[in-house]
Amino acid sequence: MHTDPDYSAAYVVLETDVEDGLKGYGITFTLGRGTEVVVCAVNALAPHVLNKDLGDIVGDFRGFYRQLTSDGQLRWIGPEKGVVHLATAAVLNAVWDLWAKQEGKPLWKLLVDMDPQTLVSCIDFRYITDVLTEEEACEEQMLAHGYPAYTTSCAWLGYPDATLKQLCSEALKDGWTRFKVKVGADLQDDIRRCRLIRNMIGPEKTLMMDANQRWDVPEAVEWMTKLAEFKPLWIEEPTSPDDILGHAAISKALAPLGIGVATGEQCHNRVIFKQLLQAKALKFLQIDSCRLGSVNENLSVLLMAKKFDIPVCPHAGGVGLCELVQHLIIFDFISVSASLQDRMCEYVDHLHEHFKYPVLIREASYMPPKDAGYSTEMKEDSVKRHRYPDGEVWKKLLTAQGN
Repeated sequence: MHTDPDYSAAYVVLETDVEDGLKGYGITFTLGRGTEVVVCAVNALAPHVLNKDLGDIVGDFRGFYRQLTSDGQLRWIGPEKGVVHLATAAVLNAVWDLWAKQEGKPLWKLLVDMDPQTLVSCIDFRYITDVLTEEEACEEQMLAHGYPAYTTSCAWLGYPDATLKQLCSEALKDGWTRFKVKVGADLQDDIRRCRLIRNMIGPEKTLMMDANQRWDVPEAVEWMTKLAEFKPLWIEEPTSPDDILGHAAISKALAPLGIGVATGEQCHNRVIFKQLLQAKALKFLQIDSCRLGSVNENLSVLLMAKKFDIPVCPHAGGVGLCELVQHLIIFDFISVSASLQDRMCEYVDHLHEHFKYPVLIREASYMPPKDAGYSTEMKEDSVKRHRYPDGEVWKKLLTAQGN
């Protein structure tokens, strides 16, 4: 579906007046064109943040979250969805990074160490109290081997067979046991590629499939029925991310085949997740650290997933998504779900070299980060060189294009 991505990010830096120069860094992932629109929205939100005291913000984090998401004028181009919500995520990610650094803890540890009342006070329960109240959330909140990951790097659409075989072989040697393949462009090609990958990884390894929103509902059921022989654990994003009833119909149709539906990476907000859960439209819930309203909104979704007994398997990859979401899954395991059953987190092995505190994968598992903050800070040189449009990389590209 996204045929020409130019992996990008809107990057927010919150500077402070403290003597040690403490800064908070936030990002939201984009695919190139349109990033400037997100940046414009970030700047529109700036008055809610500038010249504020961090203690005042986190002391009433729910109130601050609602300030950003309920700005009387900006709300009209949302609410809590689209560009303005991506911008909100970037700003809030920077606030969380700043708070965790001030406390001298990695973000996951900051969350784990909170008492239930403080943690829940960060969440806006508006529109979801019919399935989760603040009181229930307080009751729900209660690592040596890391958190299981799966790889998407082996089987992108367009890879020749030789590349598929090479990447699968390397992943198996590195200890990977869970693999995801992109499907949906051509059925016969999907059958051939899935057979190739299943033969390489064997019957005992886990295989997932991802259609990236390509199909209508009947088409999704028909297509996946023909791919069922390869025993996929799930089909991800089979149709429009906004079609809750469509996902429910697909989920019901594929259940007898042992195939679950996974979705969430382009889910607008906690309300859509609430309805997906109510409609029994998914078997695996995929949060995104930069699509929802940062940690605050993701916390509400983790707690709802716990109540509905649906495993959370986050979306990652992109620019910095692995770095951020690792904190959320580790918190979920320690303080919410207390289970690894049917739980894993996506991992894509690229662009980590641009981050000051890159994700650490060991034996196909995310290892808990130890550095203070939200792992959002990028290397100064990477930011300088890739900044649009005046960075060195962009100047060369634009010159080559005659711009």
